[in-house]
Amino acid sequence: MGFQHGLSGLNAASRNLSVIGNNIANSNTVGFKSSRAEFADLYANSIASGGRQSIGLGVSVAAVSQQFASGNITATNNPMDVAISGGGFFRVSDQGAISYTRNGQFQVDKGGYIVTNGGARLTGYPVDAVGNLTPGVTSDLRLSTSDLSPKTTSTIGVVMNLDSRKTPPVGAFSTTDAATYNNATSMSIYDSQGNAHALSLYFVKGATANTWNVHATLNGTAVGAGAIGTLTYNTDGTLDTATSATPYNLTLPLTNGASFNGPVPLDFNTATQFGSAFGVNAINQDGYSAGKLMGIAIDGDGTVMGRYSNGQLKAQGQIALATFSNPQGLSPLGANTWVESSASGAALVGTPGTSGTGLLQSGAVEESNVDLTQELVGMITAQRTYQANAQTIKTEDQILQTLVNLR
Repeated sequence: MGFQHGLSGLNAASRNLSVIGNNIANSNTVGFKSSRAEFADLYANSIASGGRQSIGLGVSVAAVSQQFASGNITATNNPMDVAISGGGFFRVSDQGAISYTRNGQFQVDKGGYIVTNGGARLTGYPVDAVGNLTPGVTSDLRLSTSDLSPKTTSTIGVVMNLDSRKTPPVGAFSTTDAATYNNATSMSIYDSQGNAHALSLYFVKGATANTWNVHATLNGTAVGAGAIGTLTYNTDGTLDTATSATPYNLTLPLTNGASFNGPVPLDFNTATQFGSAFGVNAINQDGYSAGKLMGIAIDGDGTVMGRYSNGQLKAQGQIALATFSNPQGLSPLGANTWVESSASGAALVGTPGTSGTGLLQSGAVEESNVDLTQELVGMITAQRTYQANAQTIKTEDQILQTLVNLR
């Protein structure tokens, strides 16, 4: 029986060495999950042998199980690299065949789809025509390369301070004579075709205390006849909204065939008048010109944002992650992918950061979780085990040889 024991030990040690060798070979494979050989003893049991001492028949490899502990996350210079910080798998589709991976080295193919190195398409939640995410059924994520449509300016807000120490200028207001106004500022606003127009604002200290007259021009042409309104301040420097009638609704005529969507409100509600220098802290307007797609960014929740030449961001989709009741039940396909099986259970698909899934980190990859030190020590142990089992067979052979030589 010693031959069988030794032979089973040799087979088990050989398979263990194969598992260790595979782990070491993939120590630099992004998203790789190490495996380990799990052993079980062998006995020939029968009803009659119950309760008696019995010698086992050796050892067998009961299972080779993958270890899904997370690997270290390493930053890269590629915004298309994505690492999962926590649980979950990327869900990819190869002509409708669904598989799962932890390798987040993605790229964009000629059709605009986000794909793996093997060409499988990353799946997630698409967006509608205006860029709103539509969670529900997943589909292949595809980047739209069309221009971002312009948006007409529909509201303007100015956050600023007017210097209360100023005195009223002398003479009638004129945009060409800086002595007839105290301060001025300008901004770009956008019409229905995305054309930029220069809106200039001029502030003239009034003869009445704590009042300022506001004048405006669009592309150098006066807006309205005279001042568009008067800002009246309280004694503490805050705006008297009861008498200032802000926001002012500006009618901005155009001659280029475009238009604004009716009068544009100009809001000064946060403008102050303190004894400090004039300053514009912020100009808020919601319009923008048309833009071309310049790149993408991926948020922690998986939202893929398109970055456009006009400075705008627009959602292009959201990456979906999948979790399993028993990840070790997944069937490996190679190329860092797995498919679900009856042992793993059905995939639970959701957004990153929910239902046990981790958050995503763009510009980073998850390294292999192979511990080289542990694997090399395990290799030495497996080698010693193999040698010891070989010695068992050698010893059994010597005993049989002695028996044959008896006379």
